[in-house]
Amino acid sequence: MDIRQITDRFFVAPQIEASDMQALADAGFSLVINNRPDMEVGPDQASAAMQAAAEAAGLAYVENPLTMETMTPDRQSLQIESANDATGKVLAYCRSGTRSAICWTLSQAGKIPADDLLAATAAAGYDLSGLGPHLRANES
Repeated sequence: MDIRQITDRFFVAPQIEASDMQALADAGFSLVINNRPDMEVGPDQASAAMQAAAEAAGLAYVENPLTMETMTPDRQSLQIESANDATGKVLAYCRSGTRSAICWTLSQAGKIPADDLLAATAAAGYDLSGLGPHLRANES
């Protein structure tokens, strides 16, 4: 697994496997957010299989399929509210982790300074500098 830390509790990753769920639970994760639409994966990585594996490992699971077209405020809210309600560390994943990082960043616009958001994602290996103008427009 290629787990990348964004905050002390929020992490993103490229596609994980159902067999990774117990290791995530053992590492202190309490919630897995699947941001990958089923149309992008085979049956072994489809949401139903991933949810069953997560729950078998004692993890909470949220299905939040994202594409750039569906990166809407309600999807952003689902991700951040789920993360905020989690009792431990949170892992959001998609194909490369980029959509998960973008969703987190957009959900924090206006709450955390744009430069801090961009620095956090850059430290995790995601250059989201293209979001800078949008993020700065949301600052008070």
